[in-house]
Amino acid sequence: MSTINIQEKFNLFDDLWSPKKVGELNGQQILLAKLKGEFVFHKHEFEDELFMVIKGTLTIELRDKIITVEEGEFYIVPKGVAHKPIAKEEVHIVLFEPLSIKHTGDVIADITVETYEEI
Repeated sequence: MSTINIQEKFNLFDDLWSPKKVGELNGQQILLAKLKGEFVFHKHEFEDELFMVIKGTLTIELRDKIITVEEGEFYIVPKGVAHKPIAKEEVHIVLFEPLSIKHTGDVIADITVETYEEI
C-alpha cells in the first residue's frame, strides 16, 4: 500500500454527488465526493455517516436543525437520522462509511449510486 494524496484523487473526477472509493479499512470505506446543489432527504437506518469537509462549506439539514460544516471540520450524522446535504458552492468531502451503506439510504433517486467507482 502506498500513500494516497487526497488532492490528486479529487483532480481525477468532476462529477457531483457520486462518491469515489479511495480505500477500505476495518469494514469501512473511505470515499471522496464533490457536491453542489441539494441532495435528497434520506437516512441510513443502521449506519452512522461521517462528512469531513476538505474544501468549501457544507450545510446538513436535519428535520429539527441545520448544521454548518466548514473546511477542516467534520460532522457525524447518527444512524436513523434523516438528513439532506446542501452545497451552495462546490464542496469537496471525505466520507467514512460502512461497506454496507447505501448511497441514498432509504430513498431511491435518479442520483443513487449502486456501486462506488474506485480511483
